[in-house]
Amino acid sequence: MSHHLNAPQREAVRYLDGPLLVLAGAGSGKTRVITQKIAYLIEECKIAPSHIAAITFTNKAAKEMAERVGKLIKGPTEGLTVSTFHALGAKILRQEARHLHLKPSFSILDASDTAQLFQEMLKDADKARVRMIQNRISLWKNALVGPEEAAQVAADDLEAGAARVYAEYERTLRAYQAVDFDDLIRLPVNLFAERDDVGGRWRSRLWHLLVDECQDTNRCQYRLMQLLTGPRAAFTAVGDDDQSIYAWRGADIENLKALRDDYPNLKVIKLEQNYRSVQRVLKAANALIAHNPKLFEKKLWSEHGHGEMIRVTACRDGEHEAEWVIARLQAHKFENRTKFSDYAILYRGNFQAKAFEQQLRAHKIPYVLSGGQSFFDRSEIKDLTSYLRLLANQDDDPAFIRAVTTPKRGIGGTTLEALGQAAGRRHQSLFAAAFAPGVENEVKAAQLAAVREFCQFINRMEWRAQKEPAGQVLEDLLRAIGYEAWLFEAHDPREAETKWGNVRDFVQWLSVKGAEENKNLVELSQTVALISMLDKNEGEQDAVQLATLHAAKGLEFPHVFLVGIEEGVLPHRESVELGKVEEERRLMYVGITRAQRSLNVTYCERRKQGREIVTREPSRFIVEMGEDIQRSGQGEAPAVTKDEGRAKLAAFRALLAKT
Repeated sequence: MSHHLNAPQREAVRYLDGPLLVLAGAGSGKTRVITQKIAYLIEECKIAPSHIAAITFTNKAAKEMAERVGKLIKGPTEGLTVSTFHALGAKILRQEARHLHLKPSFSILDASDTAQLFQEMLKDADKARVRMIQNRISLWKNALVGPEEAAQVAADDLEAGAARVYAEYERTLRAYQAVDFDDLIRLPVNLFAERDDVGGRWRSRLWHLLVDECQDTNRCQYRLMQLLTGPRAAFTAVGDDDQSIYAWRGADIENLKALRDDYPNLKVIKLEQNYRSVQRVLKAANALIAHNPKLFEKKLWSEHGHGEMIRVTACRDGEHEAEWVIARLQAHKFENRTKFSDYAILYRGNFQAKAFEQQLRAHKIPYVLSGGQSFFDRSEIKDLTSYLRLLANQDDDPAFIRAVTTPKRGIGGTTLEALGQAAGRRHQSLFAAAFAPGVENEVKAAQLAAVREFCQFINRMEWRAQKEPAGQVLEDLLRAIGYEAWLFEAHDPREAETKWGNVRDFVQWLSVKGAEENKNLVELSQTVALISMLDKNEGEQDAVQLATLHAAKGLEFPHVFLVGIEEGVLPHRESVELGKVEEERRLMYVGITRAQRSLNVTYCERRKQGREIVTREPSRFIVEMGEDIQRSGQGEAPAVTKDEGRAKLAAFRALLAKT
């Protein structure tokens, strides 16, 4: 079974004499070790699948891991737990709900649900303050700090106020028989700590626990791992201190250090052979991360050859950077006969994506966006697409609900509930139910009149949408619903201006597309729906990947562009001010090690910041990558010599002649 493993991987799979930390460098095959170890435990050690649990951080990673285990094991895997920490916590809570005075059918509130609760509790507070309090309470929960302790440790008046909100928030959750995302781990930890009999029952079921991405655990998750494994400490923790990049959401790199202190007999096995990247990429990554203090010494190496030179390019500004990257990507793709999905453009912050999206759209290059909000996921675009979806299909209930309530037109939850019940009894859509015989007896007259007025408006716009130019119909629709005025009533001026700008971009895009493709608005609405679906269909299409560095962790691409690598961006200005450059360096390390065959790094000499043009400096991390890089751009030596350029041009022309 383990003949495809190298020596350290094989040792990690077979080690069962106590707690184990597998220090797995980027691209070193950690998932292979976890899945092979599960197979080894089941097939060779004869441990029942129901006594094994593997925990990771995303549903996607858990699904892939379960599929790989299924292919390795000949017999049934029924009872095997491969899940996220939160899914395991939810499973525990469902089974032990009575001990926490919860119904087994308790509700789990997502971030938008809880944001609404906080907004209701803090009616006079602005959105920034609400987000700060929500985040502070989440961090307290992840650190196992309850409302009373939070009040005692509050560092200032702001935190003292947050602690009071925390207590009220907890009472509200209990009244709703609900838990939030953080509770899914915190409540099992509290329960196991208080009731050893309950914890003992779960420990007796669990003979071996495997924890992926251990460096990303917060205090609460680390404590759950301890309580689930108990004195036997039969666990395999897999992690990499060089890839700890989630401190902002509560992850604690100190947990890897705590493992050594809490488990004196901890075995450490290092995986240093990289199966992903060429040697030049690894050399730059090793040189960079050497500037951080080390918990565990390790150095990645590869048998993949030297690879292309890493190119560092200075660009005039953000627009020039996006133009250069897309031009370089297209030329590289043509020369190397690659796919669009072989390329990734990675950046520090979501604000950097827009220029690249515009260039990709201008060149008709397909792309998917991760770790940020796609243009089509913005609330104002969703508002408008709900109208377009309704013009194309009146039976689209989710679109109906969003459109009829945006902007507000006196139709609220009570009206929709009554209309929904009427529709349910008739097995009709909400739109159809508004005109159904007898509905006047079920929905109040004034509310029903408002709903019917809206539906008649949609009918009129649908008739026009099939016959008139798309842009004109859309302009008239926006004017009729008073969307611009509503935006400025519902949001502060700067936010409303940004949203209205996005709406104008959207209208312009659809107008041009309608004219160029001779399509009406109803036909275009199907195009928009398709694009929206494709945005979410990541990994299944030939498209360039746009992603934040945080979202790119765990992914790999043949060719990577790291963009905006400037002081103040990466490392981020706030991180520099707070003395947190080490985590920013780890973020750069993660970006470098996503590349398999080629790596391009860009920075701008000037960048637009608000209404000002600000001079930028290249990031310190570029120098820290070592000297085996090739610089080009503003004021730099050319990327290639004249002879090399002529040779490339000749090859390019020969390729064109063949096609």
